[in-house]
Amino acid sequence: MFQTIFLHCSNNSFVVLNGTDAFFVFVNVAQKDSVFDYFIYLCAQNEETVMILELNEVLLKDDRQTLSMMAQSGKLTCLTGGKPLQRYRCLISMMGFEPIVHGYICLDGEPLTSCSALAFRQLMSYAPARLSAIGEVTVYEPPTIQDVFSLRVNRERPISNGILGEEIRKIEADASDIRVQLLAVAVLLDKPILLVDNPHEDSVEYLKQQAAKGKIVIVTSDNPEVLRASDLVVEL
Repeated sequence: MFQTIFLHCSNNSFVVLNGTDAFFVFVNVAQKDSVFDYFIYLCAQNEETVMILELNEVLLKDDRQTLSMMAQSGKLTCLTGGKPLQRYRCLISMMGFEPIVHGYICLDGEPLTSCSALAFRQLMSYAPARLSAIGEVTVYEPPTIQDVFSLRVNRERPISNGILGEEIRKIEADASDIRVQLLAVAVLLDKPILLVDNPHEDSVEYLKQQAAKGKIVIVTSDNPEVLRASDLVVEL
C-alpha cells in the first residue's frame, strides 16, 4: 500500500507522489491564506496521507540540550523527561511561541518561521494543563475557553455547551478536571494537529482514538500509563 507524499517545490506548487504517479498541484496563493490551506484540502481527500511534524536539533533559549523527533499522523507521541516547564516550552515552540536558537521545526518540509507561524497555528489545537491565575503574567498565557472561541478562526465553529459536555463525557475521565475540559475544547476545534500538555491519565484511550483519525497527537507526560500507551516516546 502506497502513501501519499507532498513535496513543496515553490511558493505556489506541490509535487504529489501517490504510489508510482506524480502530478503537480498549483495553488493561487492570492486566494489562500497559505499553501497549508490546500494541503489540508488534499489530506481530507486521501485517508492514506501521512503528515510529519519534525524537530531537528532544536535548542530553545536558556536550554542546554537539543531535541530531535518526528511525530507522524496516526500516532500518539509523548515528550517525557526533564522538568514539566521544559516539556511545556517544547510543546509551545511547535506553535511558534518559544524562540528557537538552533535547529528547525517543519511540517512536511515546510519550515516554521516568523512568517509561517500563524499558518502552523491554524493547523493546531492546543490543550494546556491549566489556566493562568488572574493577574499572573507569563511569556505565553494559556488561553481561557472563552479566549479560544473568540479567535476569528474559531468563531464559526458550531460548538454549544451541550456539544462540549458530550465531548467531555467521551473522554471518560474526571469531568471536573480542567485538563479534561480543555482537551474536549481542543478536539472540538477539529484541527489535524493536537498538542496536549500533561493530559489526565484516564484520557489516554481517547487520545489514541484522535490519533487513529489521522491526526498528529503530541502530549507531554511522565505518567507511566501515558508512556505505555504512546506509539513514540521522546526523552528530553
